[in-house]
Amino acid sequence: MPHITVKPFNTSLVENKRYGDTEVLFKAKDSFSKDELLGVQHKDKSFLLHIKKNKDSWLLKYDKVTRPLKVDLVKQAITDLADGLKLDILGSNIAIRSTREVKSSEFEKRVEDFEDVKFPFNSVAIEVGFGSGKHLLYQAKKHSDRLFIGIEIHTPSAMQVLKQIELKGLKNIWVVNYDARLLLEMIPSNSCHQIFVHFPVPWDKKPHRRVISSSFLEESMRVLKKGGRLELRTDSHKYFWYSLETFLGDSVAKTSVEIRKNEALDVISKYEARWLKQKKDIYDVYVTSLEESKERLINFDFSFKDIVYKKEILDKISYKPQIFDGFFIHFERLYYILDDAILIKLAFGSFDRPEHKYIYIDRKEAYYFHTNPVKTVTNYKTHLKIMEYLNA
Repeated sequence: MPHITVKPFNTSLVENKRYGDTEVLFKAKDSFSKDELLGVQHKDKSFLLHIKKNKDSWLLKYDKVTRPLKVDLVKQAITDLADGLKLDILGSNIAIRSTREVKSSEFEKRVEDFEDVKFPFNSVAIEVGFGSGKHLLYQAKKHSDRLFIGIEIHTPSAMQVLKQIELKGLKNIWVVNYDARLLLEMIPSNSCHQIFVHFPVPWDKKPHRRVISSSFLEESMRVLKKGGRLELRTDSHKYFWYSLETFLGDSVAKTSVEIRKNEALDVISKYEARWLKQKKDIYDVYVTSLEESKERLINFDFSFKDIVYKKEILDKISYKPQIFDGFFIHFERLYYILDDAILIKLAFGSFDRPEHKYIYIDRKEAYYFHTNPVKTVTNYKTHLKIMEYLNA
């Protein structure tokens, strides 16, 4: 990801100033180290840049939590700051020069776009973790009357597929760079015909990070139309048996499961081709939705109402994870913005699909920077508990 190494400079010079197309909104100092964060806005996108300080050199780089999908936006913001402040650059993996404007794509969607979504096609399919996008692009070309929503947490893969959509002239793909476990909760009930989960990471040593879980199954069955199906394809023997235990578990009252082994598909990825050459078994598990589901209401309010900065808030923040019934809160880091504002980095929500956010608080307002949490019941319960902590 884009970054530059520079000689130390006076960071007080950057506050509330504009450099080219990049405006510095605030500077936040880490309470645990000498590092700093810069809240910036480039065109209409807000995100954070991280200044990591060593003795003789500093690293100016992106912040993982608020990183925009288009990496070029980060490159342009770093370029604007480097040029405007005349930084002494020691090393760089980007060209420090005026870069061409990044065009937005109508096929790139944000989580917020699904809050009151209206699909432009009668038929909808979802692919979770599309990787290179070979299967997603093939399906979209084959079924031009169906909308395919590709969800991919790996940013370079999402960017590459957006380019392929343009090159191939496809009009029926939406790309979302987000955690599919969270986004699925935003999809309307009974709206999809298929959900593809092809070759998910097994996470044998960290099973809580697996895409397939009892909650993912529940959401998939809600999202699918009656007769629609969730399609898992895996080369992992352990993951195959784990999925069966999940799909046929005690919490599942009624289900329809079909199993196939070494079924050939019309299109295969380089990854799958490699395993086939090694004569490795491939497993398919299909779970069919058997009934219509109730519509989910997501009209949650994630504002902080009357909460503003008070020094008493600092005394209430504990950096140990707080565990509650069905959710958790972990205040990870605190950043000071002058003497009357703070930025809090935290993880929270469901144990198997947590959110990672920042909360900005000054003497006038408090809000999530740069986007609100996904509108789920668990996130809303967590938000109410967070408000209790901040209501000093």
